[in-house]
Amino acid sequence: MRILDLALKDLTQLIRDWKAAFFLVVMPILFTLLFGFVFSGSGGGDDPRLPVGILDHDGGNALGLYLIELLDASDSVRPVILSGEIAAVEQKVGDDDLIAAVIVPAGYSEQVLAGGQVPLTVIVDQSSPGGMSAQQGIQTAVTRLLGAVKSARLGAWVSTQSDEVQLTFLVEAVDRAVEAWKQPPLTVTVAQSGSIAANDAEAVYGTNNYAHSSSGMMIQFAMAGLMGAGEILVLERKSRALQRLLTTAISRAGIILGHFLAMFVMIFLQLALLVGFGQVALGVDYMREPLALLLLMVTLALWAASLGLLISVIAKTEEQVIIFSLIPMLLLSALSGAWIPLEFTGETFQAIGHFTPLAWAMDGFENIIIRGLGLESVLLPAGILLAYGALFFALAVWRFRFE
Repeated sequence: MRILDLALKDLTQLIRDWKAAFFLVVMPILFTLLFGFVFSGSGGGDDPRLPVGILDHDGGNALGLYLIELLDASDSVRPVILSGEIAAVEQKVGDDDLIAAVIVPAGYSEQVLAGGQVPLTVIVDQSSPGGMSAQQGIQTAVTRLLGAVKSARLGAWVSTQSDEVQLTFLVEAVDRAVEAWKQPPLTVTVAQSGSIAANDAEAVYGTNNYAHSSSGMMIQFAMAGLMGAGEILVLERKSRALQRLLTTAISRAGIILGHFLAMFVMIFLQLALLVGFGQVALGVDYMREPLALLLLMVTLALWAASLGLLISVIAKTEEQVIIFSLIPMLLLSALSGAWIPLEFTGETFQAIGHFTPLAWAMDGFENIIIRGLGLESVLLPAGILLAYGALFFALAVWRFRFE
């Protein structure tokens, strides 16, 4: 009971300080909105696919139209119909208005249906990641189109009908094949919690612009409240209130646990408020897996409270508490991908980032709200947070001094 009284005393002191409420709730909400707005163009837009221009010199004949349909069915590129000269198209690609462009030459449909090999002109910067992705999407569509033509020609070859009837048969067969490609009978869905291709922005950010910023700012500012909680313990040590507590019925372990409990409750309530704001105001689907969410919130709060206890033990002044809180907050947030997703960085940076507990916390939250995974996907992140928390708590108890 004495432990609860001590924790309640700390929480009352924190609530009375308006600066603590500002850093605990107002600042993370403002930063969530800011980062969500800044990166709103990276995912969740009307059509996040790469724009590829189509200049059809074939006069709108069948194969040019089928190529546009196949590109439109692509997951990586979207066709943009163009007109004019090739020089103007090259300028659009050079100015980054288009990621690539395809020129369909005159007579393309007639020659390809007759069995000829007619190359398409593709304008693309192959040195850029977007250009490589666009080229792959274009190649996939062209391969499917030519495969449909080849299959149609095999069927027409065994037919004894006239040339005119065979041509009609060819076009109808290609049309059926293109429709089949747009709705393939077999699709493969891959769920992954590790690295995601940097050019697949929707896989990183999800369909909600605030999905990443909400979880990122939540884990960053989980450490902001440690400044106020750490200052309380430092002031108690300086005023010798800790020593006077030893004359009461509460034990040394009870004093440590009381302060630790106050930090845990403060951080957990902060996380709950920010999750509620994200769910209700921003539409981030935290509650799709309530048990997984609760496990992450508890382990993150335990880790942060352990770090706060360690900081308050090491710091000798209020100024040191602020410094020892801000430096880890900014450094760990940057390394963990709270600001910019680790999927947009190199493999070395990702490996370094996952030496930090917050990178695993980010993985856990995004497994729920972006990747749509369940409880099993947060077990490893939660276990790593607990391990770091146990280490920090043990160090804090070892270094704890009442004088």
